[in-house]
Amino acid sequence: MFTLYKKEVADYFSSFIGYACIGLFLLFTGLLLWVFPDTSILGYGYADLRNFFSIVPYVLMFLVPAVTMRTIAGEKNDGTFDLLMTWPLSAWQIIMAKFAGCLSIIILAILPTLLYYFSVYQLGNPIGNIDSGAVCGSFIGLILLSCGFISLGLLTSILSRNVIVAFLLAAFLCYFTFIGLLSLSQMMVSGFLSNFFASLALATHYDAISRGVADTRDLIYFLSFNVIILLLCKNSLGSGE
Repeated sequence: MFTLYKKEVADYFSSFIGYACIGLFLLFTGLLLWVFPDTSILGYGYADLRNFFSIVPYVLMFLVPAVTMRTIAGEKNDGTFDLLMTWPLSAWQIIMAKFAGCLSIIILAILPTLLYYFSVYQLGNPIGNIDSGAVCGSFIGLILLSCGFISLGLLTSILSRNVIVAFLLAAFLCYFTFIGLLSLSQMMVSGFLSNFFASLALATHYDAISRGVADTRDLIYFLSFNVIILLLCKNSLGSGE
């Protein structure tokens, strides 16, 4: 399983696309935080990263599908899927190795953004005038949100033989589960249905964790979301064996 994990990470960085995706992610988030006037913290006037963390999920909706689209669909397209299935690994082990590989790549992309926190920390008046608890919660929320997006990306990659189709489907599902369900809840006349759809939205639980308040309900939600989607991945992969 560890061998497949290392292969997944190595394959991603063996091409220019891997570095380009992470580079574009850092470039775009940097421009959002420091350059674009509508989102620049320099124009905002407060040592606060809320604007940054409210925008990054939408960037991840494209970065994560770009990372996951080749996990299985690429194997099928390259003709190496049958070889993969001959490895002495169960369907669950293959899924978890692919998941861990993608998560490692996303964490490597997010990790440099810690520099933004340290920069804003120093820019505060006085120095350190920033809600570090909320920032810590937001970074944890980003990792948990990325896990959910990766699970969806793996599922679409398993269900498709075309990497572009896998990318587009994953981007749509990421958008729908993050903000689409929340928008749907606002259209409901019934208060019960409105609360129900809102509670299913990834954005609801991401926002709660980003406030720096630890709530086991949000953690249980993300865990349950990933388990359910990964079980669907396992069953879909197993049906193709």
